[in-house]
Amino acid sequence: MATFDDATTVHGGDGRYTADIDPMWTIGGNPHGGYLLAMLARAAIAEATAPGDAPAHPHPLAVSAAFLTVATPGPATVAVEVLRRGKLATHARAQLRQGDKPHVEAIFTLGRLELDAAADWVDTPPAEVAPFEECHRSAIEPYGSGIRIAMLGMVDQRLDLGSLGSRDPNADDPFDGGSGEVRGWLRFEDDTPFDPISLLYAADSFPSATFTLGDVGWVPTVTLSTYVRAIPAPGPLRLRQRVRILATSLADQVCDVWDSTGQIVAQAVQLDAVRR
Repeated sequence: MATFDDATTVHGGDGRYTADIDPMWTIGGNPHGGYLLAMLARAAIAEATAPGDAPAHPHPLAVSAAFLTVATPGPATVAVEVLRRGKLATHARAQLRQGDKPHVEAIFTLGRLELDAAADWVDTPPAEVAPFEECHRSAIEPYGSGIRIAMLGMVDQRLDLGSLGSRDPNADDPFDGGSGEVRGWLRFEDDTPFDPISLLYAADSFPSATFTLGDVGWVPTVTLSTYVRAIPAPGPLRLRQRVRILATSLADQVCDVWDSTGQIVAQAVQLDAVRR
């Protein structure tokens, strides 16, 4: 079984990199968006690093991405342009392509996170989540969905079912009783520790919290912005995915990620298309 690092490896230089999109990091055969961003981050970091040097800015601090079309497993190219190099951060643009079709366009802010650097102030404590062992492990083929989520064979995703609410499908209000959020835990199946690059996957890994509000189908991501704020301590991550606004065919959702010590390590905001 390939590690996450192996599955996001890129090769090349001078603004052009090759990659192989792993079929194990897919949902219904479609490559996962956070997984693709981790691949693009590796290319951006490589391009920002002079040959033979150690990376001055080895960590993705922020990324803003647009998902243009759906990629497919297999060979891909990543074009990278460094926009600015500074003492604090490097800015780079990366685009994932297959053939002549662009799939993902992203702007990265690269920098350096210090190990064991605690936040000076945080506006909210870690979300309350049932213990890891008491949470429900997500299935690769969820009952009744008809979809194979291959990436759930690579991670151990645990959902706190008590966080989902108790929606009554017969209520006059179709959203009555739904919590609009999902809380739980995440770890790699092989216990690989998370790092700043794999946090780009983690912050996009949980199921859309819109499913707690009613019967919705595929919820593709239109745009995704992620902040990586700290190097996580070893152990499973604690996540909370919540809907802030659901209106017509669009939803905006927020994901907060804490490490095993309770430190917030990543945050993500995304705009999704909701297919009712």
